[in-house]
Amino acid sequence: MTAELVRGQNHPLPDTRLEIRVSAGHPVVAGATLGDEHGRIPGVEWIAHPGAPSLPGVDVPGRCAADHRLTVDLAAVPEAVHRVSVLLALPPGAGTARFGTLAAPFVAVAGQDGTDVASYTITGLDSESAVVALELYRRQGAWKVRAMGQGYEGGLAALLGDQGLDRPADLAASILAAAAPEPPATEPAPPLGDPAARLPEVERVGRSAPDAAPTAPDTVPTVIPPLPPTPPAVPAAGTPTPATGTGGPISYAHPRRPAAAAPEPRQAPPTPVAGDASGWSMDERLYNQVWGMFEDLARTAAAYRSACDFAESRLDRELDQSLSDYRSRVGGANDAARATARARHDELVERAKEVLDRDLAQLAAESEVVEPALPPAYARWDSPVWHAYRVPAEEPMAVRLGDLHLPERTDLRIPMLVRLPLERGLWVDSGRGHSEAAALLDEIELRRLALDSAVAHAARLLAAHPAGEFTVHVLDAAGAGTTALAPLVETGVLAAPPARGASGVSAVLEQLTERVDLLQMAVRAGAADALPPGLDTARQLLIVHDFPHGFDDRAVTRLRYLADEGPSVGVHLLMVADRADAAAYGPLLDPLWRSLLRLTPVPDDHLADPWVGHAWSYEPPILPPGSGVLRQVLAQVAAARHGKRP
Repeated sequence: MTAELVRGQNHPLPDTRLEIRVSAGHPVVAGATLGDEHGRIPGVEWIAHPGAPSLPGVDVPGRCAADHRLTVDLAAVPEAVHRVSVLLALPPGAGTARFGTLAAPFVAVAGQDGTDVASYTITGLDSESAVVALELYRRQGAWKVRAMGQGYEGGLAALLGDQGLDRPADLAASILAAAAPEPPATEPAPPLGDPAARLPEVERVGRSAPDAAPTAPDTVPTVIPPLPPTPPAVPAAGTPTPATGTGGPISYAHPRRPAAAAPEPRQAPPTPVAGDASGWSMDERLYNQVWGMFEDLARTAAAYRSACDFAESRLDRELDQSLSDYRSRVGGANDAARATARARHDELVERAKEVLDRDLAQLAAESEVVEPALPPAYARWDSPVWHAYRVPAEEPMAVRLGDLHLPERTDLRIPMLVRLPLERGLWVDSGRGHSEAAALLDEIELRRLALDSAVAHAARLLAAHPAGEFTVHVLDAAGAGTTALAPLVETGVLAAPPARGASGVSAVLEQLTERVDLLQMAVRAGAADALPPGLDTARQLLIVHDFPHGFDDRAVTRLRYLADEGPSVGVHLLMVADRADAAAYGPLLDPLWRSLLRLTPVPDDHLADPWVGHAWSYEPPILPPGSGVLRQVLAQVAAARHGKRP
């Protein structure tokens, strides 16, 4: 049975040799891009388009047309290819510049036997003139198809640029020019009195002027190699062959298409394996696998929600139609129509729920395999891997700052991995915000949890870096965080005791500001060897507690400077503050809050994914009650920093 996909939904592919049919109802340009594990296009040689229609494993049409057939052999694409995106674009001068005024394009994926595997009607387009219709992607060694429907108002150039291509406008222009239909060749009419004018058409075809030399065409059109003819199906023994002569039965079978084979039983999903993703190291493979799970869960939930919305809108439309027809109000026809509409709605929702449950079960099985295999930088605090922790010799790709989940399945947690080095500072919000969990706590308890969470984040960042390559400073002007900061102070991992009072705050900020200035000048001048001797070149983390207590205007200006300029030279902020406490500064601090990644000490749904924009519930990292793993890890870090054995 053909799977009718909605936007974001995926479906397994039973075969690697596929035919993709496009029916747009109006002329479009069809092409395909080959992407790496991140969906990026390394160069123009990874794009199949009318000017270069053939790539290893991919063949696309060479002209603009309303109907297209693309052939894909996923077993023949290069090993570095993890995604094959099918794109459609409106040609210039087609009488319209956007898909919203045209019929919705229809895309179908067929197997080697011609049977449709999945189909997708690209709806919801408006001002877009280019769209990524489908995506074939590799997941755990198997290929799947995903309905994308990602449109671009900027046209083909914006689409190619979004996939990482340099100078996309130039290639987009050449693709559209190559796809333009050739003007029909017209033969000049022979002059009056020419005997050739009176010859029949059949005789004139082969006649040419005896003294005229043949001329080469100005341009050589791109030739699409024809598909190898498929031999006709051979009937089984004992099967009568339809007669082709006069008086016999007529065969309506396609002469070049074999009879559809019986559908194969659905294959069981592949057994999940930890590290089953691309990458040079196990660390990189696990990171890519976690992000793949993150994307799959986001798109699976989006497909389910889209299907439910479609079912609801269809039910409303059918109920309105039944009520608007006065003839159905008598004789019980109205009740029957409403019952039919609701049954159809329930069937659509049930089918969508079956697909959702199938995908969630597969992701849950993968999570159960991946979670125990994660290294310390990616693992939860209750993971046994921390009991064998040793200070790493190399920096990992990322650190785990919490977990993410969706309401469709709250027990399926995706590790929130943030790349290293940090591209922006962190902000642990000690205010109530809009969180239901924060509303149940008093202000003192919420602030305590916020500082505990910040200490756990700092400890994880220290544990992820090699010895001596990460330094932590603390500003605690009022001294209100003494208890929570005790693990950092007592283990000796801080560069200096927490700064107290306005003078201590000013001194630390001045020191870090000067460091940022020196490093920026050295980088711009290309003179890294000219730095002052004794300058600590390790990355710096500044924990700011109880902001804005102890800050004057000059200190606030320096703090904003560190937030803006510090990350580029390895100086990062970890703010523990309630935005309402700094309301007196007005909009002056708005850029500061926007520049930081907001985290919360209690569960909250303020984060969104980069693919479909779902609101994800964030849960902070929690230490097991009564566990000494935090101090044990910090003791290892301090011993390695001072060159001692723990």
